[in-house]
Amino acid sequence: MRGFLTAVNKQLSEYTTELGDLFLFLWLSVKLFFQPPYRFNEFVKHMEFITNKSIFIICLTAFFTGMVLSFQIYLGFKVINSENLVGPTVGLGIFRELGPVLTGLIVAARAGGAMAARLGTMRVTEQIDALAVMGIDPKQFLIGPRIMAALVGMPLLSSIFSFVAMVGSYFICVHLLDLDAAIFMDKVKFWLNPIHLNEGLLKATIFGMIFGLICTYKGYNTKGGAKGVGDATNAGVVNSMVLIIVSDFFITKLFRIFVVWFDL
Repeated sequence: MRGFLTAVNKQLSEYTTELGDLFLFLWLSVKLFFQPPYRFNEFVKHMEFITNKSIFIICLTAFFTGMVLSFQIYLGFKVINSENLVGPTVGLGIFRELGPVLTGLIVAARAGGAMAARLGTMRVTEQIDALAVMGIDPKQFLIGPRIMAALVGMPLLSSIFSFVAMVGSYFICVHLLDLDAAIFMDKVKFWLNPIHLNEGLLKATIFGMIFGLICTYKGYNTKGGAKGVGDATNAGVVNSMVLIIVSDFFITKLFRIFVVWFDL
C-alpha cells in the first residue's frame, strides 16, 4: 500500500511540475512575442500553415459532418413529426460543440503534430542551441509566433467549419429529405443567436492555445534523437486532443454559468 501511495504521489508531483512549466513556457513565449524585435513575418508564415493549409480538410469534414448529423437527427425527429427542427438542432450542435471541437482535433493532428516534429528535429540537431548562441531568443522566434498563430487562426477555421456544416445540413435537408427551404432557414434564424456563435469562437480560441502550447512545449523539450522526436510528436498530439475534449466540458459549464449570471 505504501508503495502504491508513493507511486501516486510521484506521478502527481511530476504532473504538477510539468503544469507549472507549461504555464511559465506560455507566459514567457507570449510576453516575448510582444517585445522587439517583433516576429510578424514568422507569425504570418505560421498563420498560413495553420489556417490556409487546413481549409480543405476542414471544409470536407464539415460538409459531411453536417449531412450525417442532419440525417440522424431527421430520423429521430420524424418519429415525433418534428422534422422542421432539424436545422436549428444541427445549428446549435455545430456552432456550440462540434464546430470548435472537431476543428481543434483536426488542426491539432495536422498542424500541431507538424509543429512538434519540426521543433523536436531542431532540438536534437542543435539548431535551437545555435539560435541562442547567435543571440536570438528561441522562444520569441520559434514559440511565440506559433502559439499566437494557433490562437488567432482557430476561431477563423471554426467559423468556416460551422458555415460549411450548415451548408451540408441545408443540402441534405432540402434536396434529399424534401424539407421546405424557407421553413429550414426561418427555424435556424429563430433559434440561433449570436451568443451561440460566441461560445463556439471562445472554445476555438482556447483550443488553439491548448494545442499550440502543448505541441510546441513537447517539441521544444525533445530529448533522445530520432526516437525522441517521434515520442514528442505523439505526446503533443495525443495530449492536445485529450485536453481539448476534457476542457470542452468545463468551458461549456462555465459559459452556461456566465450566461445565466448576466442574463444573456
